[in-house]
Amino acid sequence: MSSFFQEVQRRKVYRVAAAYVIAAGFIIQIGSAVFPAWDLPNWTFRLVVVLLLIGFPIALILAWAYDITPQGIQTTPETTPAPTHRRRNIALLGVTGVVISAAAGFFLLPPAVAHKVDKSIAVLPFENLSKEKENEYFADGIQDDILTNLSKIGDLKVISRTSVMPYRGKTANVREIGKALGVSAILEGTVRREGNKVRVNVQLINATNDEHIWANIYNSDLTDVFAVQTDLAQKIADALQAKLSPSEKAQLEKRPTENSEAYLAFMQAHELLNRPDPFRADSMKAEELLEKATALDPKFALGYAHLGGLQNRIFHFYDPTAARREKAKAAIDRAFELDPDCPDVHLSRGFFYYYCDTDDGHYQRALDELAIAQRGLPNDSEVYMAIGAIKRRQGEWAESTQQLEKAVTLDPKNGWLIQNLAHNYIANRDYETADKILDRGIEVAPNAFGLRALKAGIALDARGDFSVGEKLLAMAPKNADPEGMITFGKMSLLILQRKFSEALAVLNNIPNDPVHMDGTAPIPKALLQGNLYMAMKDEAKAREAYEKALPQVEQLVGEAPDDPSRHAMLGGLLAMIGRKDEAIREGQRAIELRPESKDAFDGPRYITQMAAIYAWCGDKDQALQLIEKSLSKPNGVTAPMLKLDPLWDPLRDDPRFQALISRYAKA
Repeated sequence: MSSFFQEVQRRKVYRVAAAYVIAAGFIIQIGSAVFPAWDLPNWTFRLVVVLLLIGFPIALILAWAYDITPQGIQTTPETTPAPTHRRRNIALLGVTGVVISAAAGFFLLPPAVAHKVDKSIAVLPFENLSKEKENEYFADGIQDDILTNLSKIGDLKVISRTSVMPYRGKTANVREIGKALGVSAILEGTVRREGNKVRVNVQLINATNDEHIWANIYNSDLTDVFAVQTDLAQKIADALQAKLSPSEKAQLEKRPTENSEAYLAFMQAHELLNRPDPFRADSMKAEELLEKATALDPKFALGYAHLGGLQNRIFHFYDPTAARREKAKAAIDRAFELDPDCPDVHLSRGFFYYYCDTDDGHYQRALDELAIAQRGLPNDSEVYMAIGAIKRRQGEWAESTQQLEKAVTLDPKNGWLIQNLAHNYIANRDYETADKILDRGIEVAPNAFGLRALKAGIALDARGDFSVGEKLLAMAPKNADPEGMITFGKMSLLILQRKFSEALAVLNNIPNDPVHMDGTAPIPKALLQGNLYMAMKDEAKAREAYEKALPQVEQLVGEAPDDPSRHAMLGGLLAMIGRKDEAIREGQRAIELRPESKDAFDGPRYITQMAAIYAWCGDKDQALQLIEKSLSKPNGVTAPMLKLDPLWDPLRDDPRFQALISRYAKA
């Protein structure tokens, strides 16, 4: 062994080893600073370290075999004549080099692996430290604006606001939050506002080890809070080593308004619209606030974009009238005139073409606008949801589901997104998967009433099971009845259970007339009363109620003549009072306005309603033909509902109807 060390010294291997270690250390030190600055992937730095470690034993063997002389590189002369000794020495040298490299790698590679925090972040609700507790909306607004800015950075994964709001006021472990939301960085903060003075205290935390990455305190005037938000976004991007493009940087530096009162109204509107289950009243109040914001600052492009987006929503869900459509268009056009590069403007234009237009090219125009919005808002779950919703109406169910899954990934606690995803599986009768998605949604968003209601709907559609709905209604807090949903749910369940007298008592206690349901056509109470009297075989009272409802329904159709649900409702009413030709004409008009070929999601529903009109008009052949078609289509009627719903009583005794129920109940 002594001869081995003598040979190592004679061949100057020690000197080469020392020089290699010094050079490798220098390369690693330079690489650790330069690679992040160049935005190179983390694996490139690890690769350099691994190559240097592999190179060490190779360098030792080369040093053993060769000398650098004035005459160039030459083979080192041998002094040990025995070949066996030479092979032993070279093997021993190689093993020594590998052991040293392995030991060095044990210390060097973990820092290299952990060198960079993943580019994912959640911004928790900011604590309101203001004396006025009503300023909580302002703290939420600051958080929301920071999220919006971060969402514009394509190199970041940013969890949407809805999914972080459940952590408001809770002291949860940062590691647990990071794991639940799928992020490796958490931003916490407090906001104190006194008049026009604002103090924002923030800290960025590594969710994998609970260590602070960065913290800062900002003091500013109210109108300077945009500079605070811009600086925060840039510092967070730097800390997470996220690449910021010139266009993204320009978007971050835009000041949406110089008017503090307009900004406050804008923030109050956002607080209303970002509630877990925003209702009609919230939307109308938010409309007032956004109109106030844009009146205070006529150059508030973002305010106009959001006002137009809200008008789109009201048109789609509540008020499909020409006047509402014009309001949406005017606001969006004004926003585009003020700032055509704003991604929020393109998002609102996308929704306008989707919700408010009906010609042949409106889906494609919507997708074109959403593609522009997506480039500027790569982390906005609403963009992916809109694309997914359009794709399912085009019958592209797989693409739709993929887009909705992406939306849920960005906003995993958003009950509305989870509902939309579950709807895809329900429409295609994959009730098992839909149930699992809803269970997951209820777990992460327990206050989202719509998730539980949809789960109750699955039980009825798939199995004719009342128990899930009954349990849901029993869980409802006393005196809680948001927009009459609880009351209407009770009445609907009683009708399916054929407890018509009890359902009528519930209906008569509903104060609103017409009754607003889940759709664009409010239903006159008299129409619902007529249906219940008809089910109870009291044709005289039914006729009286229907005659009272008829002018109301005709007025609703006149207000929104392009709304298929209103034509279908009128067709159903006319069928009940024996005006068969007019009834069929109205039902067919509904199908013309929303044919299955242009809307694979809602189109089948109007086929089902047309079948009911034919049934009550006495045309059983046409009714059964359409029922069979609906049973085989996504989002069509189901066999359990055919069995339960009194709507199909005119066909109840027809053997062909019972055969359809039997055949599709087994499918």
